[in-house]
Amino acid sequence: MPGNGLWRTKSIEQSIADTDEPDTKLRKDLTAWDLTVFGVAVVIGAGIFTLTASTAGNIAGPSVSLSFVLAAIACALAALCYAEFASTVPVAGSAYTFSYATFGEFAAWIIGWDLVLEFAVGSAAVAKGWSAYLQTTLGLLGIDVKTAYKLGGPFQFDWGAILLVGVLTVLLVLGTKLSSRVSAVITAIKVAVVLLVIVLGIGYINADNYSPFIPPAAEGGAAAHTGIEQSLFSLLTGYSGSTYGVLGMLAAASIVFFAFIGFDVVATTAEETKNPQKAVPRGILGSLAIVTVLYVAVTLVITGMVPYEKLKTQPDGTRATLASAFADNGVDWAATVISVGALAGLTTVVMVLMLGQSRVLFAMSRDGLLPRGLAKTGNHGTPTRITVIIGVLVAAVAGFWDAGTLEEMVNVGTLFAFILVSAGVWVLRRTRPDLSRGFRVPLVPLVPILAILACLWLMLNLTALTWVRFLIWMALGVVVYFVYSRRNSVLGRTGEGKVEPEPVIKHGEEPGL
Repeated sequence: MPGNGLWRTKSIEQSIADTDEPDTKLRKDLTAWDLTVFGVAVVIGAGIFTLTASTAGNIAGPSVSLSFVLAAIACALAALCYAEFASTVPVAGSAYTFSYATFGEFAAWIIGWDLVLEFAVGSAAVAKGWSAYLQTTLGLLGIDVKTAYKLGGPFQFDWGAILLVGVLTVLLVLGTKLSSRVSAVITAIKVAVVLLVIVLGIGYINADNYSPFIPPAAEGGAAAHTGIEQSLFSLLTGYSGSTYGVLGMLAAASIVFFAFIGFDVVATTAEETKNPQKAVPRGILGSLAIVTVLYVAVTLVITGMVPYEKLKTQPDGTRATLASAFADNGVDWAATVISVGALAGLTTVVMVLMLGQSRVLFAMSRDGLLPRGLAKTGNHGTPTRITVIIGVLVAAVAGFWDAGTLEEMVNVGTLFAFILVSAGVWVLRRTRPDLSRGFRVPLVPLVPILAILACLWLMLNLTALTWVRFLIWMALGVVVYFVYSRRNSVLGRTGEGKVEPEPVIKHGEEPGL
């Protein structure tokens, strides 16, 4: 293939060799336990404290617990593919690096640009949510202070979000291991709050509230939208959706899926892991298993505590939360505990999303698709320049702009990455069967195909407006690639990775599918 071809691939061997460059070498400090903590830290956010109750009341009823199971299955299928790729290519960059090895440079750039939606935009949106919870928590403690002030139009000054991003940027610069330790402490706090909700709530469960477990379908309602704000599936088929019933339960799965977003961040830290072939799969699958058990347990408790009708969104737009179920049972103090748990939850979500974003841009800079100077690591073995730049940009967006409208773009970007990774595992099995794989997806190609179909279904349930914004963002990425990245690509200038290398067998494993 010509050196300037859009589909030139970077060999697995070259990607691994690049990790030993002195100026861009990341420190290997992380263990399987660290990765599991990162996974739980980023997945358990405000969603478990707010999404569970409102989705049960508006769309699925008690069957929302099954919706979480279905969403977890979809995530697990993609997680298996991430685990194999990360154990085979233990290099920073996650889906970007995997795509470079299988689909070529242009596809890699597209997925890297796409991951900005998941990580950077997600960080800004969640930081604003953290600031709102900070104001609520301070109010519950008797400190009445606003964390955000309107400046006119879409602009505002959100000092809470800026403070959070600033502190987390310093932590990430000081080292990934330190970040992991801080994350472990905060994650322990929010998991303790979740367990308290489960244990305390069990005593208030009324079995009658589970009947009917799948409420009769009611057309329209909370799940129905019109125009460009309806789901792409509804726009294409004319089907308006339904509230409750089996279809309501399936629709709820598309919504609660996004409570799982973030486990793929674990794959971005593969290059900083001591034994990535084993630790990364354990971190990805272990964190997903933990949060699934917690999510399902919480939904069963909440829908058992109160009739699902009481969890519907109020006419004034007030959404039900976990605190709503406890307040209905006279346990008002639980609202304070849940707010503290949500605050802790969002703290680690922002930190790990910023970590993931820095590692993706680090990999892209090392490959020359972004300025190479950004990939230089500092005294702490972290990409200091990129981390600071990301901190400044996220703080600017979160601190001065209303990022709420961008939240759903995070979802479509994530699902798109899942699809490419799932397809990439299948492709790499066929093109490089000789590679050592610390973890192997079972039943290939069935599992990757099921993962792709599950993600496509979830993407179809996103609004058409989200798709329009997504396509505009990706079109901007294409312009950047042809203006800068294509002509500055290390692979394009040197031809590295262009020629298929000799098979390499590692760790004494046998070649083959």
